[in-house]
Amino acid sequence: MSDSPPIVAGEERITGIVATISYFSESSGFSVLRLVVKGERDPVTVVGCIAAVNTGQHVEAVGLWHNDKTWGLQFKASHLAVISPDTLDGLSKYLSSGMVKGVGPHLAKVLISAYGMEVFSIIEDEPEKLLELPGIGRKRMQQISAAWAEQKSVKEIIVFLQSHGVGTARAVRIYRVYGAEALSMVRANPYRLTLDIPGIGFKTADQIARNIGIASDSPLRARAGIAYVLQELSSEGHCRVPEQMLLEASSRLLHIPSPVLEEAIDVELSLGTLVVVENQGERSFYLKALFRAETGVASSICRIMRGMLPWRAVNPAEAIMAAEKKSDIELSESQRSAVSLALLNKLIIITGGPGVGKTTIINTILIILGTWKLKILLCAPTGRAAKRLSESTGREAKTIHRLLEFDPYARDFKRSSSYPLEADVVIVDEASMIDIVLMNRLLAAISDRSALMFAGDVDQLPPVGPGFVLADMIQSGVLPVVRLTEIFRQAETSKIIVNAHRINSGELPIQFVGKELSDFYVVPSSSTENIYHSLLRVVGNRIPERFGLDPLNDIQVLTPMNKGPLGTKALNTLLQLTLNHHAVRKIERYGTVYAEGDKVIQMVNDYDKEVFNGDIGRIVTVNEEESSLCVLYDDREVMYEFGELDEIALAYAITIHKSQGSEYPAVVIPLSMQHYSLLERNLIYTAVTRAKKLVMIIGDPEALAMAIGNSRSSQRLTGLAARISSAWIS
Repeated sequence: MSDSPPIVAGEERITGIVATISYFSESSGFSVLRLVVKGERDPVTVVGCIAAVNTGQHVEAVGLWHNDKTWGLQFKASHLAVISPDTLDGLSKYLSSGMVKGVGPHLAKVLISAYGMEVFSIIEDEPEKLLELPGIGRKRMQQISAAWAEQKSVKEIIVFLQSHGVGTARAVRIYRVYGAEALSMVRANPYRLTLDIPGIGFKTADQIARNIGIASDSPLRARAGIAYVLQELSSEGHCRVPEQMLLEASSRLLHIPSPVLEEAIDVELSLGTLVVVENQGERSFYLKALFRAETGVASSICRIMRGMLPWRAVNPAEAIMAAEKKSDIELSESQRSAVSLALLNKLIIITGGPGVGKTTIINTILIILGTWKLKILLCAPTGRAAKRLSESTGREAKTIHRLLEFDPYARDFKRSSSYPLEADVVIVDEASMIDIVLMNRLLAAISDRSALMFAGDVDQLPPVGPGFVLADMIQSGVLPVVRLTEIFRQAETSKIIVNAHRINSGELPIQFVGKELSDFYVVPSSSTENIYHSLLRVVGNRIPERFGLDPLNDIQVLTPMNKGPLGTKALNTLLQLTLNHHAVRKIERYGTVYAEGDKVIQMVNDYDKEVFNGDIGRIVTVNEEESSLCVLYDDREVMYEFGELDEIALAYAITIHKSQGSEYPAVVIPLSMQHYSLLERNLIYTAVTRAKKLVMIIGDPEALAMAIGNSRSSQRLTGLAARISSAWIS
């Protein structure tokens, strides 16, 4: 599938079949492959970069032999690509590898037996002949023909992009986005790839631009660099970027003189892609979408607060007394104050840690409002958080996306200011997870007549997306806020809750000693190897035996980062071997083995499949013939084609960020000084508060102490708090 590059002096070209993939980096494409090469008795080791590769594929490598002191003889490839095989055995393995959708190992044998080396010509020129073979109907024939046609169509762009350092998988994505115009669009402006194609960053686009002759100080490059810097800063959570910060970051990236950068900023302002805000003589810049989101949130909050209460005047004390009698629960004074404030205001924020009674307050409010037969809607940012809210209230709760009726075809929400939600009251749980863009869409869909209640823990990690809306709303100083701090008697017996509040206050967790089982343990382990051994022992044996918890369904490993020896990728490989080594049917894609029985997590929102970022499921079937696998999410099965497996990842271990909004019976947290840059109080606090029955921190005591002592959660630059204040005053 790739044209062979010329060989420079001293280089060799080898071809072979991939026997094993010793290593593959999805981000860089760096691979260590074992190739079966004709004439060689043993497989040879090939090291190089390739976008995607599977066992059984025919590969061409151009490069030099090198005798590595540690790893021995290797072939270091400057060019590494999948090619069409030139033998019947190679053809069979190529077709069986999943490269052609609709063809698995069995059908590959049928095709090779019928057509031999002419199989691709038949598929391309005479696809109707496939109907003569057993097991191929018209639908399968069309599927095979279309898949092969697509491969041929993308060949030109693959060759072009590979020559500029872009691999096959991303080239296919480019083709799918741009279609037949792909080459002309990339040549005209390679920088648009960073905005349109997931996985292609500025450096890749910049390399292509240089290769096709775009000057390093061109206005096109300057504008693209500024946009990239703003996107990167928004991915770190910032909405507002001060001018000096933007210029310095752009200069470090581009090495372009300031006048060129300033001119590029002016062009972006004139085009409307950037918005400038001036405050006390200092300019700050927003991406247009984030500016609209901030102003939209501030405007909607003021609009909702100024409306009439959707229920008649009520005496809070009498209503609370009646609700306490009905629920047979006696509220504390702080809880009564919270309920009273909610009954007197159109919008209220309830925040606090675990065990402080947020759920009790919500249920009391629901009991009181239920006497007026109001229409009440409940929602949360994630499916798991919505499920928890539903279980705690006994009412239906939806994700925000479902509440707003996301249309996968239009790629937009149906509910908006022109088609608002039909509700008297909207209650939003886990509000600390909501970023500025989603909050803007939610508030726009809430009508003037609706009351709005937010519940959440503002001390947890900020949202993955830009902004920290809950914190900004509280900081504005103009919204009714209840901050709960009192731990209730029934919660005081939980060491998890007690220690969560200690951590949030900057204190080390208490180590409880005695023969009885506790629900909170800290296991000191200094070295990475010791942490590995302890983690595998407690997940695989100790917790299941002593606490009766299932290692797959009940225990979740939470780690600060994806990369490194204690990151999700390394830990998932270890845990998969420990917990699911008996699996028979499996497939390898994007450097990861997926097997029946594996626990996996959805990494992106997929509205077509109705699975969302953070959803966790189990692989129930792997079907090589259909080039697909099936994942069970709760009670719903979702199919993935092998080419879509970059949407999921193994979930024996996930990042603490990915765990937000979820609860697990047991949480195991590996912690090391390797996590130095991420060691912050709200990270540990968030991880600990994900557990219902058991927390086990395994790691370096110095790392734990450093994290708890570090309360400088990275400050997010936004303008929302001031915007809400000024909108309310005006």
